[in-house]
Amino acid sequence: MSETSTTALPAPGAEQYLALDFVNSAVALPGGQFIDLLGTPAAAQDWLVERELAPVDAGVREMCAAQLRSLREHLRSLFAARVAGVPALPSALSAVNDAMSRVPTAALLYWDAKEGPYRALPCPTNEILDHALATLAANAADLLTGPDAERLTPCGSPPCNRYLLRHGRRHWCSTRCGDRARAARAYARRTRAESG
Repeated sequence: MSETSTTALPAPGAEQYLALDFVNSAVALPGGQFIDLLGTPAAAQDWLVERELAPVDAGVREMCAAQLRSLREHLRSLFAARVAGVPALPSALSAVNDAMSRVPTAALLYWDAKEGPYRALPCPTNEILDHALATLAANAADLLTGPDAERLTPCGSPPCNRYLLRHGRRHWCSTRCGDRARAARAYARRTRAESG
């Protein structure tokens, strides 16, 4: 299995928290390689469509992809602060709160000429990105303030930069990262034994 296909597998917890999947959409790989699943407008649109955050014809432009990447970095900063037990950067908190406040939380009242009054959340085509950003930010806020926050941890296999929700002793985002960490420990033990 290639590294690229391994990174497509969600980290533990990503099935519960879309924000975890979002934060992990930038992946550091061995050998200085890097995969950014939001790196281009087309890639960002594919990511949003696959997670039902945008329709196929959303027309994501570079400005939209850049906003997604910016929110991702702010969320990564908040996740890192939570894991390290240090205060969050005010700019990261501000970015997340701004994203959450872009979309109304209550269904608005509309009136159809034939059917009469009804309520619906507005999401015209030009507000698709705002809706996606608000959804991701709110999901991250739920994770960071909920009972699963204690289980949030970075992958324990350098150079991987993904986050996961720890289950028991497992602290790797994938089998591949776990194998790499175990091989590195075995190599270190052999090297110490040979030099000692």
